Amino acid sequence: MLVEVEKIAKFPGSPLLAQVNTAVGRTAVRWCGDPAAELGEYHVEWTVDEEIFWGRNAKPAVGAGPEIRPGGHFVVLRGRLSLTEDGVGMLDLDGTVILLDLADPLPDGVGSTWVELYVERENIALYPYEL
Repeated sequence: MLVEVEKIAKFPGSPLLAQVNTAVGRTAVRWCGDPAAELGEYHVEWTVDEEIFWGRNAKPAVGAGPEIRPGGHFVVLRGRLSLTEDGVGMLDLDGTVILLDLADPLPDGVGSTWVELYVERENIALYPYEL
């Protein structure tokens, strides 16, 4: 996904965070690139380093369409949830696929629906890469 890095900062007791703007919203998440990176556009891979529990940090979406938004110390990711044949969860966030570690099997009928994930911002990481 292409993001615009607006700010990179380190706060006491917190990992390096980047304020990013995307086509579907803006938020602050953990930055796993160069701490001295220039501000600007980067292609990034998103990872979620938190187990997903349906009904706790994953719920049916309140709307449709992809979205990224802050929610206090959490980041809300809204996308389409699907499963691979071997049960790995995937969130399609505006064409970017994020692999998910599901704590339990999903309820029937949840696959291919719009969901919202509520993840601590320190547990979402951006890894920049070059095309």
